[in-house]
Amino acid sequence: MNERALREQVVEYARRLHARGWVANHDGNVSARLGAGRIVSTPTATSKAQVTSESLVLVDDAGERISGPAKPPGEIGLHLAVYARRPDVGAVVHAHPPAATALACAGSRLLEKPFMAEAVVSLGAAIPTVPFALPGREACAALAPFLAEHDAVLLANHGVLACGVDVEQAYLRLELVEHLARVALDAERVGGVKPLPEAALPALLEARRKAGLGREARAAAAPAPVPRASTTKRVVACAPSPDASVEVIAPGRSKPAPAPASDLATIIREELARALRER
Repeated sequence: MNERALREQVVEYARRLHARGWVANHDGNVSARLGAGRIVSTPTATSKAQVTSESLVLVDDAGERISGPAKPPGEIGLHLAVYARRPDVGAVVHAHPPAATALACAGSRLLEKPFMAEAVVSLGAAIPTVPFALPGREACAALAPFLAEHDAVLLANHGVLACGVDVEQAYLRLELVEHLARVALDAERVGGVKPLPEAALPALLEARRKAGLGREARAAAAPAPVPRASTTKRVVACAPSPDASVEVIAPGRSKPAPAPASDLATIIREELARALRER
């Protein structure tokens, strides 16, 4: 994706956050990795309803402004912490969706036990809460231990942070966290949340791996070292967003045609159904 298209995507999803009531005032931020040492981000002190492509700020890996009319957001450090530890991540979205933020502010652990099968495939077995820390280095240090295992977290007394291969996937993950929070709160009013059986989790997590999601899938997708004299092509794979293509380059074969944009949701459903049948 070129810089212009990436900027337009950041703007689109920043405005979606505002339209859905997941940010207020100058809350929230959206960023995307433009290239090595270049991160494009929504600016500080700007309503997400008023963000434009021209108002975005470009920063380096240290959070220093490269270009843009305003300063980067004060929480840019959280985004940079994700990018530094997750080379597979292309975008980070942070917002304060009411239901999930309510859980984060109440110290609730309702999302740390899985209670919906499809959510396990999409986000893993738990959505943890990062302990509260003051903004800046302390907040980044508190977040760091959670980044290898999780694509979305609650930030205690703060909100939600989600990441993905692109802005759409990061946004959709944050959307799912908010949906789960609303379901959990409703369930508490009619008898309480009942976690999934422990015995069901291995099959669901295997379906997640097969769908190209999670730490295990990222490890399997990492390119293996190739001897200098070899001309063998390496396997290239990633965990795509719902509108991304899945491509695998196998030794001795040419690059295949991209999969249709709607295939990821179908793949996840099929893998989930297959895993449950094989139990």
